[in-house]
Amino acid sequence: MEILKTLAVLLSIGSLAGLNLYLTVFVSGLAMRFDWVTLPPSLNGLEVLGHPIVIALAGILYLFEFFADKIPWIDTAWDSVHTFIRPVGAAALAVAALGEVNPVFEVIAALLAGSMALSSHLSKAGTRLVANASPEPFTNIGLSLAEDGIVLAGLSLIAWSPLVALGIAIAVFITIIAILPILLRSIRRHLWFAWRKLKCPADDKKPDAPETSLPTHWDALLRRSHSNKASIEWALPCVTGKGSLLPPNIHGWLVLLQGDSQEIQFIGRTWRGSTFAAIDCRNGTAEFHSGFMADRISLAHRDGSPHQTFDLDHLHSKSAQFAIETLQAPLETTTETE
Repeated sequence: MEILKTLAVLLSIGSLAGLNLYLTVFVSGLAMRFDWVTLPPSLNGLEVLGHPIVIALAGILYLFEFFADKIPWIDTAWDSVHTFIRPVGAAALAVAALGEVNPVFEVIAALLAGSMALSSHLSKAGTRLVANASPEPFTNIGLSLAEDGIVLAGLSLIAWSPLVALGIAIAVFITIIAILPILLRSIRRHLWFAWRKLKCPADDKKPDAPETSLPTHWDALLRRSHSNKASIEWALPCVTGKGSLLPPNIHGWLVLLQGDSQEIQFIGRTWRGSTFAAIDCRNGTAEFHSGFMADRISLAHRDGSPHQTFDLDHLHSKSAQFAIETLQAPLETTTETE
């Protein structure tokens, strides 16, 4: 039982360190310094956190993080640097806590604590990237305060019942691993749009019309997925957003074939292979929306349901508006005829 409690403390602290390493060390150090908690003999190595220099350094670094963590994009830059620091810090805490033990146990504890920290860090970083898609700072402030609250509550729970804390930490870890592919695609999507926004040229240098052809490998995928071999009227690179037709965060192309003015094709690629969808816009709607991080095309299938959105970088904003105009003309004609 003593070994299990030791492991529970190490892994739970590792999870909290992935959210905020410096606050975890700072509060834990204060608890050791002022005897707020009594450590079992197996965790006497954590007493080093109560050293005044360790507490002071952790407090100063947490002060920096407190402000950096609440500023849009500064928080993402901070998280990027700490992708290495937080897991390594969690592993170092695990090794220090065990003291003089068999090196095999030290390695195992370091790997487990580092993995727990990395999972919670990725969850935090991905959530912040989604929040940064909006220019307002209040979401970032709220998330940062909530994360600090989770760390403080987690440390209190560890002091009260390490096994309960471990159970919650493992449940969160399993959940993060289950959604990890979605999370990584979301991180990739937001980083890609942020990079494209920084590189976007002035409006007078943006193309006025979409592409009229696809790159060779994309064209081959489209022809394998669709029986219509007509030429391409226009094509737009995009990323799938919200909708019931396609999963989010798939990179691909929206394509309109000549002679088929009411059906849009999407061709994309995932790690499992190509993805294809045909969206029949007859009696539906096609809209363009300008956004902060990316522009958005919204398509409604036939009677308005299901609905699917596609995000594009700002380079293609004028092209997307041109494409929507070509779609809206036949839609308006159909409505007037009815």
